[in-house]
Amino acid sequence: MTDKALNMISIAMKAGALVSGEFACEQAIKEGSGFLCIVAGDASDNTKKSFSNSCEFYDVKYIEYGTKESLGHAIGKEYRASIVVCDENLSLSILDKIDKA
Repeated sequence: MTDKALNMISIAMKAGALVSGEFACEQAIKEGSGFLCIVAGDASDNTKKSFSNSCEFYDVKYIEYGTKESLGHAIGKEYRASIVVCDENLSLSILDKIDKA
């Protein structure tokens, strides 16, 4: 079975509506350009806490989904512990796919 949420993440990357990597994600959250922060389930507790707190403060939706390997693979890169979707409609679509999974 294919993972539709990861497919949507891949589409967001191709559309240029996604940033990855700790520094770029933090910057997108703080600037207000991020709508959805996805942190890998196997990321460190420190990473999860840091992004969770940041997202709560800046009112950005935060979820833990997938693994570092699956997130990285979906966006055509190596391992990624965190990604931020910078398009509201794509973020809603990704959330919808995750909720249905």
